[in-house]
Amino acid sequence: MHLIQVDSVQRWMEDLKLMTDCECMCILQSKPISIEKDEQNELILSSQYNTCDNLQLLLKRAWIISTELTRIAQKLEKNRWQRVHSMTVRVNCHVRSMMNECNTFSRSSSEEMHQLEKLLVDKCSEFTAFTERCLQTEDEEVLKSMKSCVNETLTTVAQYFGQLIELVLTQEAQNLLRQIELSGSLYVTESAVSSLFSLAQEGAHLCRIIAQEGGVVALFKICRQDCFRCLYPQTLRTLASICCVEEGMHQLEKVDGILCLADILTDTSHSEATHAEAAAVIAQITSPHLTFTQHLSSFLENMEEIVTALVKLCQEASSGEVFLLASAALANITFFDTMACEILLQLNAVKILLAACSDKHIVDTPYSRDQVVTILANMSVLDQCASEIIQGNGVQLLMEMLFEKSSSGNPAEAAACERVQQKSAVTLARLSRDPEVAEAAVKLSCIPRLIKLCRSPTERNNSDSVLVACLAALRRLAVMSPDGLEDSDFQQLVKPRLVDSFLLCTNMEESFV
Repeated sequence: MHLIQVDSVQRWMEDLKLMTDCECMCILQSKPISIEKDEQNELILSSQYNTCDNLQLLLKRAWIISTELTRIAQKLEKNRWQRVHSMTVRVNCHVRSMMNECNTFSRSSSEEMHQLEKLLVDKCSEFTAFTERCLQTEDEEVLKSMKSCVNETLTTVAQYFGQLIELVLTQEAQNLLRQIELSGSLYVTESAVSSLFSLAQEGAHLCRIIAQEGGVVALFKICRQDCFRCLYPQTLRTLASICCVEEGMHQLEKVDGILCLADILTDTSHSEATHAEAAAVIAQITSPHLTFTQHLSSFLENMEEIVTALVKLCQEASSGEVFLLASAALANITFFDTMACEILLQLNAVKILLAACSDKHIVDTPYSRDQVVTILANMSVLDQCASEIIQGNGVQLLMEMLFEKSSSGNPAEAAACERVQQKSAVTLARLSRDPEVAEAAVKLSCIPRLIKLCRSPTERNNSDSVLVACLAALRRLAVMSPDGLEDSDFQQLVKPRLVDSFLLCTNMEESFV
C-alpha cells in the first residue's frame, strides 16, 4: 500500500486516533452506543463522510492489524510473552473496531461475511486466552509446547483476517459497479467512478478484485455513451490504473477496448484531456515491463490509426503532461511492434518530436526526454532514420542529452536522467553507422563527452548501463574518426574487449584506502 511511503511522523499522527481508541475503549468499543437502531445509525453516520473516506479508514485499520500481526510473530520468536499478550489484546480490539466500521458503512452484509466475522472474533479471543495462559507459567517445557499452539492460532487469525478484508473489498467493488451499471445519473456515476479510482490506487491486488468483478466492462460501457462524455477523462484514468494487472488486460480484450480507445483518440470532437487519458491507457497496456501483452491481437489491427492520433497529440499538446502521456504511449508501442517505427517515419514523427524538444514548456522534464530518446533509439535501427535526424538537428539534441543531470536529487528523476544518457548513447552508436551522422557527432565534440562519461562515475551517476552504452558509442565513432582520441583513451577504452574496458572504468570507483 502507498500508506507505507509517507513520513513516519505523519503516519503516526494519522494512526494516533485509532491507537488511542484501541487503548481506551478496549471493551466498550465493540458494544452499541444506543439500543435504538435509528439513533445508533444517525450517530455513526454523522462521523462518516463518503465511501472513499470509509475505505481509507478501513485500509488504515487493516494496515495496522497486519503490521501488529507481523510484530507479534517477531516477538513470539524471541519468547517475549508479555509483549505478545499486550499486542494480542490490541489486535483483538482493532479487529472488533474494524468490524464495527465495516458494519457502519456496508449497506448489506452477506451471510458469508457474518460467518467470517464470527470465526475471526472467536479465534482472536482464543488467541488472547492462549497468550494470557502463557504469562501465568514459567515452565520452559510447557511454554515450548504452547508456543506451537500460539503460532498455529496466529496463522489462523491472519488467514481469517485476510479473507475478511478480501470479502469486504470485493463487496465494496461490487456495490460501486452496481451503481455504475444501474444508475443513469451523472452525479451517481461520477461518484462511483471516483471511488473506484481511489480503490484502484491501493495496489495491484485491489485492481485485480475490480477487474474480476467486471470493472473494465463497466467502465468501457461509460466510454461508449455520449451522455457521459464529461466523465471520459476520469473513467479512462481509472481504466489505466486497473489495466496494470493481467485480469484487467484480459477484460479489455474481451470488450474490444482497443477499438474503443482508437475511436476516442481519432474523434476530434473529444477534448484534449480525454485524448490524453486515452493515451495513458495505451501507454499502460503496451508497457514493455508487462509480461502479458501478447494477447493484444486487436492492437495490431488498430495500430496505424492509434499511432497517427498519438503523433498528432504530441504535435498539438498544450502542456508537458499531455505530451508526456502521448510520447510514453508511442515509446511503448515502438517496443511492442517494429512496424510502428516505419509508421512513425512516414508520419514525420522525428521532425515533430525534435521540434517539441526545443519548446521547454512542452518537453520540460527528464521523463519527457526519456520518452523522446526511447522513440529515437528504437527508430534508429531503420536506415532512413539517419537522414531525418540530421535534417532535424537531432545529433545536437542527442549530444545535449548526454549532459542530462537531475536538478532535484529525487531518485526517480535521477533514474530518468540515467535512462536519457544511456539511450542517447545507444542512439548515437546505432546512427553512427551512417558517415554523415558520425561526422556531425565528432564536430559537436561527442567523443570527449563520451570519454568523460566512461572515466567519471559521478558524471553518469555510477550507472553501469550508461557506461556500456557510452563505450559502444565511443567505439563506433572511433572507427569513423580515429584521430579524435588520444592514445591512452584508445588503448584503454577502444582497443581492449568491451568487458575489459568496462572493468577498467568500474574499478575507477573503488577506494583502496
